[in-house]
Amino acid sequence: MSASTPIQTLTPLAIRDRKGKEPVVCLTAYTTPIAKLADAACDVVLVGDSVGMVLHGLPSTLGVTMEMMILHGKAVMRGVNRALCVVDMPFGSYEESPAQAFRNASHLLAETGASAVKLEGGVHMKETIAFLVARGVPVMGHIGLTPQAVNVLGGYKVQGRNEDAQRVIDDALAVEEAGAFAIVLEKLPRSLGADITNRLTIPTIGIGAGPECDGQILVIDDMLGLFADFKPKFVKRYATLAEQAEQALATYAQEVRSRVFPGPEHSFGDRT
Repeated sequence: MSASTPIQTLTPLAIRDRKGKEPVVCLTAYTTPIAKLADAACDVVLVGDSVGMVLHGLPSTLGVTMEMMILHGKAVMRGVNRALCVVDMPFGSYEESPAQAFRNASHLLAETGASAVKLEGGVHMKETIAFLVARGVPVMGHIGLTPQAVNVLGGYKVQGRNEDAQRVIDDALAVEEAGAFAIVLEKLPRSLGADITNRLTIPTIGIGAGPECDGQILVIDDMLGLFADFKPKFVKRYATLAEQAEQALATYAQEVRSRVFPGPEHSFGDRT
């Protein structure tokens, strides 16, 4: 690690130790300016593979590559000094085998300077998570709705309802037993989110899994109202920046066309 790499205050162990204490605040970030803003407020900044949909216009996360995650991971790390930075492992970079997962996870951490990776899956990923943790790669798990498996799940549906609850519980227990320091619970019934949170000794980070989770995460563009193509039920918009930007752009265009901008205060004279 180079001398210029930021030293993060919060570590995977520090986040794990927050279990049952003050809720863990998490947001995604993909660029340096947004990372700086998130770092001031958050405990965990996730370089999510949601970048494919939010910034690159992809229809899902399936088209996200290692190169994209490294590029955005480096950008985010330039803006993070306090929060724990976690990078998503993209689809196809870890499912084949534990050895493949380690090669790509270690590459992600070495290239970006981030402190941990996140990967999706429960029981079927237990061996892989344990393999990574045993070799020095901190892992955040992700179960419930796993967007990389959207084609198998039949869409972005709520998971764990009725008889399906036991499957999700088994996934959660497997991820904990494998050694993950925290686990994201996505799009689950509130009662199931609470049940899993009570069963586990590691923090649960909810996204549409209820307030009983040990922390919460949202896509930052969703909560700021920058990404307005659709709004999931679990998203609360704390700002409407897309609307403000649209209005600002329209005003700018009008002032340029009417020669109001640039005014005298924006122009240079002949003399110093």
